[in-house]
Amino acid sequence: VTTNAPSDAAVSYIKGTEKALAMTVDCNSAYVFADPYKGAMIAVSEAARNIVCSGGEPVGVTNCLNFGNPYNPEVYWQFVQVIKGMGEACRKFETPVTGGNVSFYNQSQIGDQTIPVYPTPTIGMVGILEDVQNHTTLDFKEEGDVIYLLGQTQNDLGSSEYIRTIHGIKYSNCPHFNLEDEVKLQETIKKLIKQKLVSSVHDISDGGLFAALLESSFVNEKGFKFDTEDNIRLDVALFGESQSRAIVSMSESNESRVQEYLLNQSIPFTRLGS
Repeated sequence: VTTNAPSDAAVSYIKGTEKALAMTVDCNSAYVFADPYKGAMIAVSEAARNIVCSGGEPVGVTNCLNFGNPYNPEVYWQFVQVIKGMGEACRKFETPVTGGNVSFYNQSQIGDQTIPVYPTPTIGMVGILEDVQNHTTLDFKEEGDVIYLLGQTQNDLGSSEYIRTIHGIKYSNCPHFNLEDEVKLQETIKKLIKQKLVSSVHDISDGGLFAALLESSFVNEKGFKFDTEDNIRLDVALFGESQSRAIVSMSESNESRVQEYLLNQSIPFTRLGS
């Protein structure tokens, strides 16, 4: 059902039922290289976020864990930390790892140096939509709809596409991440979707806020105008990749109800524009 109605996860209707399956694959190896424990938690969390933003409930995980030579102490340390981080996040989201594989010795010989791949614990996650009518897409719908940012933007450019590609800084910290904040954001998005209060939902990940806004605008060729937060540096506001954030759009008629709900849930939010 996502062929002409794209969402953060691929969604397939289950014939003869009202249900659908949501599926996604995620991992940002730059985050994992910067902090294997936190980066693995982010990989699981972003997969869950994609399922939730599409209207589903995460239910299970498979994985493909890719590393260099495990006899290299640094590589083995990365592997151990990844398993711990992945396990903690999977327990939090109640998504058991039903299978997967581990691939070692992924490396290249460059002169006298053996260079291992970035640790890449790829997460494949599946979720269920109990009602396919709750499938939520990422595209802006109607002219005049209001755009909100859910979650807190941190003053952080760590491991972002921007810092690596534009500034050529290869090594930096993992972006800000807090597992409790992530769970709270996802629970809020689930309720907004079930109450039919939002027209589109799209998580903020690679590329930051501006990339997410562009992706939501392309599908229906709907532009956007917005203001960044006053207390955040402009490049950070546009391209920072601090986690546990999403953009939602809604009709003006739903705005007051959404605001009231977000305030009651104590979820940080910003009215970006339209």
